[in-house]
Amino acid sequence: MQKIPQGPGSPRVDHLLIAEMVEPGSRVLDVGCGDGALLHLLAETKSTDGRGVELSRERVNACVTRGLSVVQGDADRDLANYPDQAFDYAILSLTIQATHYPKTVLENLLRIGRRAIVSFPNFGHWRIRAELLFTGRMPQTRNLPEPWYASPDAHLCTIKDFAELVASVDAEVEDAVAFNTSGQRLSMRRSIWMQNLLGEKAVFLLRKRYTG
Repeated sequence: MQKIPQGPGSPRVDHLLIAEMVEPGSRVLDVGCGDGALLHLLAETKSTDGRGVELSRERVNACVTRGLSVVQGDADRDLANYPDQAFDYAILSLTIQATHYPKTVLENLLRIGRRAIVSFPNFGHWRIRAELLFTGRMPQTRNLPEPWYASPDAHLCTIKDFAELVASVDAEVEDAVAFNTSGQRLSMRRSIWMQNLLGEKAVFLLRKRYTG
């Protein structure tokens, strides 16, 4: 396993991995950008031209106060209004599980961006499987901290599930990394079975498959 150094105030591990996948100077759309931490990181480290979409009005206001270009919007409803290939990267970090229509959202990301980057929590991790098996209750972990009735997550998936979704929308995986919250990561060159068992989260770099 490779490990990313982490400490108080450090960027999120998935944000660091996403930043590694983005080319300098790119145009980026961060869907569900939250407090704008990823947009800020990409601007600082990759000199990107970033835009954000965020559901929460309070978070939009906070991003604008930081000087970030962020508008209020809903990934399920509003991505259809964006033109094709308008950005080099359309990014969805730890948000797809909270959408109501993840397949449609992914299709829109692949249409809006020349590439799409998606990170998500892996419901196939061994600790989640064990908790469900031995307690018979929906798991609560450091990646899934809320009880089922309070969680914003509508469509939790495993790495294998997401890989199947990618194939179903005629996209190809350019890069993918599974990792845990302490910063250890596994290359996707290992078997998908191992990624699915050991990875707490994953990041996929995708593009629409060429069909010409």
